[in-house]
Amino acid sequence: MITGLFETHILVSSLDTSMHFYGTVLGLELGRFETERRVAFYWLGERGKAMLGLWETPDAPIRPQHYAFESTIEAVTQQSVRYLQDRGLSPYNFLRQGRGEPMVFGWMPAVSIYFRDPDGHELEFIAMLPDPPQPELGVVSYAAWNQQRQQIHDLPIPNQPTTKNLS
Repeated sequence: MITGLFETHILVSSLDTSMHFYGTVLGLELGRFETERRVAFYWLGERGKAMLGLWETPDAPIRPQHYAFESTIEAVTQQSVRYLQDRGLSPYNFLRQGRGEPMVFGWMPAVSIYFRDPDGHELEFIAMLPDPPQPELGVVSYAAWNQQRQQIHDLPIPNQPTTKNLS
């Protein structure tokens, strides 16, 4: 019956500020804007697959929420930190240690990096890894995950050149 999450809605204090953040800063495609209702809908990824609704409530306190944007392994591990920093955002990891070091949740496994929107909502770029879960590792750096992966499964470390003995 349920095959995924199609849309989620969050409250924002200023629709104009949030539209700039989600549309201009993050580059999401605006699906619909309703001036009278003070709401905007953005497509997430491919049009028609998922959306984010922003509802302005300037007189109500905003309770920060958390949600994650699906991404690719390469985007999270090699591009996300620079992408966020270039936009004036401060990336951080789940353990809040170090700046901009993606972490792996061993039980899933998935690699992710976090940042915040103008209202303090905690956002995340996350990508599922193709490896078997290793919940005993807890949450570890992507580098530590790859070292463990290589030791246990004798697999090459992703995005690392391989050397072959040609003799």
